[in-house]
Amino acid sequence: MINRLRTMSATRALSRSPRLALAIVGLLALGACASAPVPPTESLQAAERAITMAEQARVADYASLELSQARDKLAAARVAVQQEEMVRAKRLADEAFVDAELATAKAGEIKAKTVNTEMKESTETLKQEMDRNTGTPQ
Repeated sequence: MINRLRTMSATRALSRSPRLALAIVGLLALGACASAPVPPTESLQAAERAITMAEQARVADYASLELSQARDKLAAARVAVQQEEMVRAKRLADEAFVDAELATAKAGEIKAKTVNTEMKESTETLKQEMDRNTGTPQ
């Protein structure tokens, strides 16, 4: 009877071992998730590239507010990385990217409107010259 109890006890211990091992593996996996968060490197680099491209395109002449906001948000994202607030850092980096893209688009629109206005003025001047040369009243 004692041998039988020992056998049952050993069987129970063996059947608990896989559960215990699985529990330990689960705890280790959770511990790995709790390790230092990864910085949003790609988002930071994308924002930096967008800002650099905007600066090279002289966007600040037309959309300085948006470009300034992009720079500020990128700086705040870098601070958030140092403080290990990676979710906030990614959000700020993404916002910086969008602000830089907005500045570029806004500057493009303003440039296009300026060119359009100049073209209209040139066309009007040409019409006036043609009318004057042909003697047609304006």
